[in-house]
Amino acid sequence: MRHQIIELDCDYSRAGIGAPQQKATLHTYILDNSLEMQPFRRRPMVLICPGGGYEFTSFREGEHIAVRMNALGFQAAILKYSCKPAVFPAPQLEAAAAVALIRKNAAAWHIHPKKIIAAGFSAGGHLAASLGTLWNEPFLSELTGVKPALIRPNALLLCYPVITSGEFAHKGSFKALLAERHDELLESVSLEKRVTSDTPPAFIWHTVEDQLVPVENSLLFAQALRAKGVPFEMHLYQRGGHGLAAATEETANSLGWGIQEDCQGWIDLAGRWIRSL
Repeated sequence: MRHQIIELDCDYSRAGIGAPQQKATLHTYILDNSLEMQPFRRRPMVLICPGGGYEFTSFREGEHIAVRMNALGFQAAILKYSCKPAVFPAPQLEAAAAVALIRKNAAAWHIHPKKIIAAGFSAGGHLAASLGTLWNEPFLSELTGVKPALIRPNALLLCYPVITSGEFAHKGSFKALLAERHDELLESVSLEKRVTSDTPPAFIWHTVEDQLVPVENSLLFAQALRAKGVPFEMHLYQRGGHGLAAATEETANSLGWGIQEDCQGWIDLAGRWIRSL
């Protein structure tokens, strides 16, 4: 396996925002090919955007998920994107730059260039879904200098995602992302309203008991995908709070919270779905 940490170069000034205090980084987990086993194999790539309310990126939703994706036979990378006090569209620019970089290195990293999946947890789900719904908006290609087709993920993997800025919003995520432009931009980043027929297919999972980011976030996104004829698969689990990650002992927090046996199968289900793309 090759593990690299790559700084992403984004021109924030063109977006009219200051450069974040710390550069965004892409942490790659690349499985090498072997002469013994399909030497010319191209694998799907899962780009992981951890959650954290746009205030930090959760370790619990990072490395262990990447390793699990490797175990399923996929390449993986974690995007450590800019958080508060960084503001919109800094994280979105970084996600776009990450997808473009992955696609540029597809041959060297043994990646199938048409199987790049943007995966996100909670606020990271909002970031992944932002890229899936805004990839062909002129501002992203203009600010990154990259053609829209090169920053479009081929699929979305959304884990208890923040989606709506309406009635069921996780208000803290939008306050952190939008800051002083909160009232001006709030509706424009309510992603159930940004879905089009060009939005990539999605795999979504959520728990009904989630009190922090209500399940309606996923339901609204799925409803929008359905209305536009975009394929999706959704799994709802009755039990479990917010931020389960893998829902196993491995990703439990320091107090031992986050083990939910009912939900542990989501990764295998997602793996089967990714293979079907």
